[in-house]
Amino acid sequence: MATYTVAVAAAPLRSSLPGHPLRFGPRAVLIPVKAFDQAKRRLHLALNEGQRADLARAMADRVVSAAHPLPVAVVCDDTEVADWARARGALVVWEPGRGLNGAVQAGVEHLRAGGVTQVTVAHADLPRASDLAGVGDAPGITLVPDRYGNGTNVIALPADAGFQFSYGPGSFARHTAEAKRIGLPTRVLDRPDLAFDIDEPGDVVPVAASRDSAL
Repeated sequence: MATYTVAVAAAPLRSSLPGHPLRFGPRAVLIPVKAFDQAKRRLHLALNEGQRADLARAMADRVVSAAHPLPVAVVCDDTEVADWARARGALVVWEPGRGLNGAVQAGVEHLRAGGVTQVTVAHADLPRASDLAGVGDAPGITLVPDRYGNGTNVIALPADAGFQFSYGPGSFARHTAEAKRIGLPTRVLDRPDLAFDIDEPGDVVPVAASRDSAL
């Protein structure tokens, strides 16, 4: 099997220190994170199990840091992920067995109940992520599609919007329709750093082909 690699830009340290109470203001970032050892199984032709877990953790680190200066909540159902999130200064929202859509829905509601009025939901597999705070700087709903215009990598929305999340293939069209149903102002944000995610073996770069062009 060929050797593949994915380079994830180093994540700067967040200002929140492990063990310090998080201060949630009106805005927050919610990141659903799957168990690292269960993530990215579709990459099995390019990366072994340990490499996939390391990649998933590195990308999640990057996304957490991209939320700065906003506080972060991680919704998960894995103890290793929960420990990692707390060490990164994030609030853990424990939602076992909910699936992605249910977990995100519950996470948004948890933050709303805690006084957060605007939530930016970001996937954890964005190795180039930066400035997530800038996604939520417009009123209404902001959608950031993946680079194919198929999936939805980031959504910023009012916590009380009643938005129904519908991730999976074709989610961008469904989320656009859901925003229209709600009737809030909606913008589509073209952000190459947030549009690039890692899902398929073709998203990683063969070392033998080009070391300099690694992601």
